[in-house]
Amino acid sequence: MQRFLGGLVALAWGGLGAVELSRALAEPNLEKRSRLALENAEAALRRAAEAYQVGQWDATLEALEEVRKSVEVSYLALKATGKNPRRSPRHFKHAEQRTRNLLRRLRDLRQKFSIEERQHIDAVEEYIRKVHDELLGGILGTVDWSKT
Repeated sequence: MQRFLGGLVALAWGGLGAVELSRALAEPNLEKRSRLALENAEAALRRAAEAYQVGQWDATLEALEEVRKSVEVSYLALKATGKNPRRSPRHFKHAEQRTRNLLRRLRDLRQKFSIEERQHIDAVEEYIRKVHDELLGGILGTVDWSKT
């Protein structure tokens, strides 16, 4: 029964994340692209947790990689705006809060992983932490946003 449910879940998720991320990439408004990418990251993290719960390790890894890619799309979109986060913090603060929430949820998911499996989530967590720190530093003015 567990195997059947796992297969059903895998069929239901097939390609869903790629569609959402491509929708974000197609958005011409960079601030909106950032928001859509972060929404996709949150959805991908939920899919990763659900896939892990039913024993779909490959789907878990794919969803975690999508989380990383979505955060990267969001970060690059905000960088491409050319705006200074200290002077126009709205979208940057939103991204900072969302990435902080993603980090918290990743830590929760990491606790469910076995010791051997945790290395897969650590790389994603490290990347999101780096992006979060860049965003926060830009908002606070401690990081020169134009040089990062």
